[in-house]
Amino acid sequence: MSKNIVIAIDGYSSCGKSTIAKALAKKLHFIYIDTGAMYRAVTLYFLRNKIDLNDPLAVESALDNIHINFEYRDEKTFVFLNEEDISEEIRQMPVSEKVSQVSAIKAVRTAMVRQQQRMGKSKNIIMDGRDIGTVVFPDATLKFFMTADPQIRAERRFKELITKGEKVSLEEIYANLALRDHQDTTREESPLIQAADAIVLDNSNIDQEMQLEFALSYIRPLLSSKNTE
Repeated sequence: MSKNIVIAIDGYSSCGKSTIAKALAKKLHFIYIDTGAMYRAVTLYFLRNKIDLNDPLAVESALDNIHINFEYRDEKTFVFLNEEDISEEIRQMPVSEKVSQVSAIKAVRTAMVRQQQRMGKSKNIIMDGRDIGTVVFPDATLKFFMTADPQIRAERRFKELITKGEKVSLEEIYANLALRDHQDTTREESPLIQAADAIVLDNSNIDQEMQLEFALSYIRPLLSSKNTE
């Protein structure tokens, strides 16, 4: 077994995967890698450059020009696309409406998975996404699968966007999440499925503090065993 610890967090959209991943990373002093942001960055690049998703050559060519980096400042994660801070733009609806379609493209997933696996080779990391525990790190030290009631997820996402000043309706958000769930779970390339050895975390009726403690209850024994090796 490798000396570094890899914690994989998979699950549906707007389940708070990144929230708990960031909290765990801060608590444990692990590196947090937001894979969802990587696919959103690719989507933004495709939208800006009007890349035809049905043109394999155009997609491959575009991927060669996409360089994604993360910076951690003041306990926040900033996402950079070709040295431009796109942390806020990738969370807006135009990207949300296309990201599942873009992330279903084999060439896109291959390029991103290669980067993700490289990041997890030598450091203690927490990585969240759709296929971390099944494709990117099938041998992850620990896997969580997050879920929540669709209506609750839509309400959370709606409040988040309204707070940021976006003009969206709850119905629009609910429809978008339903579409993304369908696309994520039925796509041919790396669909969203629960790994057989993943621990289910349904946060429909629990707060962030309770989620964190739930996850830590499984992680602490791992840290103890590593320290005694």
